[in-house]
Amino acid sequence: MERLTPVEQRAPGRWQVATVTSIKRETPRVKSFRLQVPMWMPHLPGQHYDVRLTAPDGYRAQRSYSVASSPLDKGEIELTIDRLEDGEVSPYFHDVLMEGDLVEVRGPFASYFVWRGETPVLLIGGGSGVVPLMAILRHRRRVMPDVPMRLLYSVRSGEDVIYADEVADAGATITYTRAAPDGWSGYARRVDRQMLAEVVFPPDQRPRIYVCGSTGFAEGVSADLVALGHHADRIRIERFGATGG
Repeated sequence: MERLTPVEQRAPGRWQVATVTSIKRETPRVKSFRLQVPMWMPHLPGQHYDVRLTAPDGYRAQRSYSVASSPLDKGEIELTIDRLEDGEVSPYFHDVLMEGDLVEVRGPFASYFVWRGETPVLLIGGGSGVVPLMAILRHRRRVMPDVPMRLLYSVRSGEDVIYADEVADAGATITYTRAAPDGWSGYARRVDRQMLAEVVFPPDQRPRIYVCGSTGFAEGVSADLVALGHHADRIRIERFGATGG
């Protein structure tokens, strides 16, 4: 079994041109893009890449996207992107980009919201906030499959579940906030303190907790976790806004 090893936290600042090798539709508004990166370096699960688009008139738009793939996928990364109607970059990825196309990227970046092998691990994602958590899940499956790890995933409806097969294989706890599938007998509400008390590892086990979602989601969940007795220094939070994609 391969072991999780430290990765030097020095992100290459140079922009480089990556090649799109595959595109997969995850949901009606989310796609995953596999990119072959010439100056590839292994990332830590939870890190992100910057993406830059340049228009013919020289105008540039830049956004950051979490890496969804394991660092063991040598030479390539996977970015899973939610299409935002008022975005500048995500509509291009969804509506224009094709396999074989080129795109500018640089990274990986960030050293806070990363998994370095701590155990046990609790992952809590809202909507597309599951993307960096999937990198953690995928890497754990390949290098430390015995590490206790739980995923709590909040989505609006059944068609909004990103990585549906892998989420099911991981035994994730899903809660639907708007429309649960027919016959669903699980959670069907927003994540609240009672739900967390039923799902998370007990505070005395000192789990490392990763929370990713909208600002309101992340702040509400983290406050409830602290109220349940989890130490704030064991909680890592990554927020994203409603616009700007």
